[in-house]
Amino acid sequence: MIKNKKLFLLDIDGTVCRGECLIDGSIEFFNALKTYGGKYVFITNNTTKSVKDYICLFDRLGVETDESNFITASHVTVKYLKENYKRGLIYVMGTKSFKEELMYNGIKITTDCNDENISCVLVAYNNELTYNEITDTCRILSKHGVDYIATNPDMVCPSDFGFVPDCGSICQMIEHAVKRKPIFIGKPEPAIVDMAVSLNNCTKAETIVVGDRLYTDILCGYNSKVDTALVLTGEATKEDAMGYMCKPNYIFKSIRELYNEWAFEFTKN
Repeated sequence: MIKNKKLFLLDIDGTVCRGECLIDGSIEFFNALKTYGGKYVFITNNTTKSVKDYICLFDRLGVETDESNFITASHVTVKYLKENYKRGLIYVMGTKSFKEELMYNGIKITTDCNDENISCVLVAYNNELTYNEITDTCRILSKHGVDYIATNPDMVCPSDFGFVPDCGSICQMIEHAVKRKPIFIGKPEPAIVDMAVSLNNCTKAETIVVGDRLYTDILCGYNSKVDTALVLTGEATKEDAMGYMCKPNYIFKSIRELYNEWAFEFTKN
């Protein structure tokens, strides 16, 4: 039952935020979790912002957070790179913030497509993307026998007016040119959920993944063997959910409806 959940793993874009505005009910839900002994951790595939960037964003929105409240696709990508490319040179197509986060974590990166020591190409959602970067990435993947990974398969990212292309769309564009698909690291792979559960000393029975996207958020929960809740404030509709192979355990119109149901048992008296 939703009232028995203690650890809420929340997607950000389309779930608790739209652009840089909180979705109605979000701040009340965060406050209720703090008051009644719950925990919230944001698990996001968005690599355009570092954890420090997200802490600053939520501070501007009136939500107090620290590093323990975030596990991003950047975290699991760093872990993957350290496990598989300890001495490798990584060519990165991503934002300045993403590159800085990789370097801060000891990942050796380059943006020089002519470097003969490149071991792997890494593509991330990049709202600073230029056509020259796309061309350079295709050049490496066409001529060099290097590996190819990407942070996340999301096709679109919610914005204040609708949607914009995300990492999955960028990778599809590259695929049409070089006939190669990447290995995706972030959601729906279970690593991000497993990390959150471990760090917060909770059981999977006490944990729930909340998101707006079926093929990343809901599938991630399914792959991790934890319950899931779909909110209808982002990409997926109720009709989409009913036809999906891994149906969410719960469907809510918004984070406010989830908050109302979870908090009811604590506030009814």
